[in-house]
Amino acid sequence: MLSWLWSDPLPPGTAAPDFSAPDDSGRTVTLSALRGRDVVLVFYPGDDTPGCTRQLCQFRDRWHEASARGAAIYGVNPQSAAKHTRFREKYKFPFPLIVDEGRRIARLYNADGLIVKRTVYRIGPDGVIRFARRGMPDPAEVLG
Repeated sequence: MLSWLWSDPLPPGTAAPDFSAPDDSGRTVTLSALRGRDVVLVFYPGDDTPGCTRQLCQFRDRWHEASARGAAIYGVNPQSAAKHTRFREKYKFPFPLIVDEGRRIARLYNADGLIVKRTVYRIGPDGVIRFARRGMPDPAEVLG
């Protein structure tokens, strides 16, 4: 009954659920189209809030490591494309923010609840989850 409150992230070794959704620029992001590279999904509760800003800035500040490894990073949140764009431009995030309308993607990844649960995944080039953790893990650990 309250499993949404205490649910764990999908475990490493699990096939990552496929999805298609628009990013803040209006481009469609389809997970299966990104096969062949690592993909980091950062689920976060809200744009321009202290914790979320700090978390996404940590990934911004380690962007050179991610791009050197060919990894794609996406913030995932149900807020509008316009709000995402303002947030991304304000903090100069070099990665897109996905509009998760209705929290559809968050549900697929056990990140849905009263609010979106702060959860980070790294999906390997083969589409299998390699890292999954709630909270704000260090980007170096996620990219590891």
